[in-house]
Amino acid sequence: MNISQRVSVIEQTVFAELSAKAERTKAVNLAQGFPDEDGPARMLEIARGQIATGHNQYAPLIGTPELRQAIVKDRRKRLGQNWAPDSEVCVTSGATEGIMAAVLATVNPGDEVIVIDPFYDSYGAAISFAGGIRRSVPLNMTQEGTWALDFPAIRKALSPNTTAIIVNNPHNPTGAIFSEEQLSTLAELVKEHSLTVISDEVYERLLLPGEEFIPTASVAGLREQTITVSSASKSFNVTGWKTGWVLGPEPLVAAVTKAKQFLTFVSATPFQAAVAHALREEETWVTQWQEKITRRRALLADALESSGWRVHPTRGSYFLVAREPHEGALPEGVVALPVAALSDFPERWEGYYRFAFCKSEEATAEAARRIKQGG
Repeated sequence: MNISQRVSVIEQTVFAELSAKAERTKAVNLAQGFPDEDGPARMLEIARGQIATGHNQYAPLIGTPELRQAIVKDRRKRLGQNWAPDSEVCVTSGATEGIMAAVLATVNPGDEVIVIDPFYDSYGAAISFAGGIRRSVPLNMTQEGTWALDFPAIRKALSPNTTAIIVNNPHNPTGAIFSEEQLSTLAELVKEHSLTVISDEVYERLLLPGEEFIPTASVAGLREQTITVSSASKSFNVTGWKTGWVLGPEPLVAAVTKAKQFLTFVSATPFQAAVAHALREEETWVTQWQEKITRRRALLADALESSGWRVHPTRGSYFLVAREPHEGALPEGVVALPVAALSDFPERWEGYYRFAFCKSEEATAEAARRIKQGG
């Protein structure tokens, strides 16, 4: 039996391990970022209808025209971006495939890729599969207790072999949002060093009250150098549908599509019409969902703070980062993600946990109760 070195160095994702632990111990699972309630009812009806009426064969390689047009119109309406639906969009089987295809399309063996630390673990796997070298750069904590890009550290990490940088905005796990000023500084570095930016924007709709999200490709000088990755999974509570997309200039999207065709070939047909509907018609549902998770974050933050935890601000995503008051403060009845598990600098994140506040009102309240009672 021969197991390739390529996969031998890849460990099981920490999310699967923690979810299995929660199931085994009957704990409230606040570790993995998936909701336990469905998305818009009409969207679900359309998916069922698509299956029942025969839309079960291969979709076009780059996705159905309906979904690609809906993606483009949504980006134009919400974010002021303009993309060509037939050449600058490719539908993927979730954002994870989009990231993998983007890395395979732009990274050669020996190329160095900067990742902003801590980071979603698929970034590291994608770089490894492409034969690239990961250069992790930690975030800086701000006076407000959130996090920002560390440009002196990014400059220090750059070398003649650096070809790409992966940015996640809004950021998982910290909940930070990178400002236009930070992205403009990033643009200067990208142009100076001829880098490709892979911008993971799956939490683009999950904003806390008063917060603003600026897409990386909207910043002057970044459109032609950026592959944007996003997904319906987080925006519309359908993580199991694995329906995502990439946007970018035609040469980059064409390269991503070449890689994608030999990963999954095409993405699930029945869900594409449903997601297109959600992008066109379900912004009210999104607003209501934002209001729900904002209340749940407040409930969880109150329980943590009253138990001595330091709770950091969340600007985007549905994650809250908090630092425990002492080792072992997290009760057995609650599972959260140690931020160190997503970092190449685990010592910097000792005692920090990421809590998902996208669970039901009942589950969140039960987790809050257990945190307050210490068990």
